Amino acid sequence: MPSVNRNALLATALFAGLCVLPVRIEAQQVRILVQSSPLAGFNYHQAPEVWQGMRVGDALALEREPDNDHDGRAINVRWRGHKLGYVPRAQNAALAWAMDRGESLDARVSRLQPHRNPRKRIEFEIYVE
Repeated sequence: MPSVNRNALLATALFAGLCVLPVRIEAQQVRILVQSSPLAGFNYHQAPEVWQGMRVGDALALEREPDNDHDGRAINVRWRGHKLGYVPRAQNAALAWAMDRGESLDARVSRLQPHRNPRKRIEFEIYVE
């Protein structure tokens, strides 16, 4: 979006004989949902130790692991410095591509539930802001 020279705009309005009233426009934050995923690898990292302390809406950090032996597109998911697990392999290609190109992605916990299947205990959403 091109920047607007406020003084030039005011001068033009005054020259045209328009009544100019100051208007404050608050910046709005737009968040686009990229995907919603279950956490992969729950039992293999720190998720079993910390998941009961987590809350829906908590921020998560996404970290690329391009040198991962099992998946070159691996993205690990962290909560307050604890490695929880990974974005599922079947859902990480586009995210890895975006992150490798410098795109900033945000993630939040979207669902927590006790379930005998650990893959269904934590779900998260990934956004572009």
